Amino acid sequence: MSESTITLTESAAHRVAEFLAAEGGVGLRLGVRRTGCSGWAYEVGLADAVGADDTVFEDRGIRILVDADALPLVSGTRVDFVEKGLNRHFEFDNPNVTD
Repeated sequence: MSESTITLTESAAHRVAEFLAAEGGVGLRLGVRRTGCSGWAYEVGLADAVGADDTVFEDRGIRILVDADALPLVSGTRVDFVEKGLNRHFEFDNPNVTD
């Protein structure tokens, strides 16, 4: 799965929909940031608006916004929301990760 798309599991879409209903916004923003010598980390948040350089995907009724710089690094990613005991977090299945 390396096509230019971002997908959500049902669990992730449900969690994002809860955040959007409570806090507002136009969708989920998915990006990355440099983490020193260890590589990249995901940044996830609610988007207030669509930026001029954003690519917008839609899955399960949720808009997903990715800026042009992050798109090559996250293209093809599947986002899941996992609950294990008291731990709840988003997990990313990204075909671009090499190590």
